[in-house]
Amino acid sequence: MDEKYKVIKTFKDLEDNEHVYIANKDIYPRDGLEPTKKRVKELTSNKNKIGETLIEKLEENIKE
Repeated sequence: MDEKYKVIKTFKDLEDNEHVYIANKDIYPRDGLEPTKKRVKELTSNKNKIGETLIEKLEENIKE
């Protein structure tokens, strides 16, 4: 997956061995994870168990 997302609300990813993503710190997905388009859609909307948008698409590529 080439697209990266900023975590805007801390959450535990139930589809990634309960990995915790920290708001304003972590980038989704973490290295080694290939989420489905459906999962990304859930996390970028309120159509998830928390009922809030959890990630938003980064506008620029991050260089580390």
